[in-house]
Amino acid sequence: MAPRIQVIAVEGIPEVERGQNIGNLILSCASSQGTPIMVGDILVVAQKIVSKAEGRLFPLDSIVPSPRARGVAHLTRKDPRLVEFILRESLRVVRQAVGVLITETRHHFICANSGIDASNVGGKDLVSLLPLDPDRSADAIRRTIREELNGSVAVIISDSFGRPWRKGQTNVAIGLAGMRPFVDYVGCSDPHGYELRVSSLAVVDELASAAELVMGKLSRVPVAIVRGFDYPDGNGKAEELIRPSELDLFR
Repeated sequence: MAPRIQVIAVEGIPEVERGQNIGNLILSCASSQGTPIMVGDILVVAQKIVSKAEGRLFPLDSIVPSPRARGVAHLTRKDPRLVEFILRESLRVVRQAVGVLITETRHHFICANSGIDASNVGGKDLVSLLPLDPDRSADAIRRTIREELNGSVAVIISDSFGRPWRKGQTNVAIGLAGMRPFVDYVGCSDPHGYELRVSSLAVVDELASAAELVMGKLSRVPVAIVRGFDYPDGNGKAEELIRPSELDLFR
């Protein structure tokens, strides 16, 4: 049989509240729709429900903008309260312009608004911050499911990032547990005998992006199952995807 994978939306997950066990919710909803989680599955989980469960939602009125935040807000024409959250979650501002504020987060992600989002959070003037440690969050979900199945699964926490040289956003992995982030072909030879020297595929980003096709932005599907992919087993972390500053030619 030719290689194939399945990407299955997990529907029916309710509005997630602080303190809820995401792993148990996934197990229950996947089983209820007739697609129970199986050993070897990869679960792609939207960052937003993880942030909700971990208490990373905050009202804008809970913060007082600093003079710096007000200055950046004036330049970017953003809400000063939102800018204050963005600055507090960042290590540095990478670029700023009208309507644009790109930062490096505490996790060393380069993204818009420090990954802070006001969509799909359940209320006006609420914002969602990224999990403090997305790799640890992914591992917690994986441990819950692994104990129930008595077998291994992998978990990817995903979020939508823009791309500096291409229009549009795509899902990427910001948290990982149960697999390595890359499939490395360095040292292998192609069918013509050419030795590959730089081919290292970020498969967790590719899986996160594929899962987004069934999760969507408006369909209230925050989890997808990827089934049939022979993933590289291991204790990988999404932080391995971040290019070290000394190798970043654009920094």
